[in-house]
Amino acid sequence: MTPDPEHPVVHGDVAELRRRLDVAQARVEGGLALLSQRAEQTAKDLDDLSERVVALEHTRWPLPAVAALTAVGALVVAVWQALAR
Repeated sequence: MTPDPEHPVVHGDVAELRRRLDVAQARVEGGLALLSQRAEQTAKDLDDLSERVVALEHTRWPLPAVAALTAVGALVVAVWQALAR
């Protein structure tokens, strides 16, 4: 195989191009690894937040129950005031 006389092969340039390609590939792989780690951390944070929301939902009082207790309390106060007179 003989090189084309119009395009002489310069081994130093080819080596430099390979080095740059390796460096660029390493940067891309590092960036992908970082993005993957961040995605895993975000997924973990989202799961933790979902668990907290579910726990809060289970411990809150439903609005109709609060309204019923308020109504009963108002009725008790009204009856107490009526009997006190």
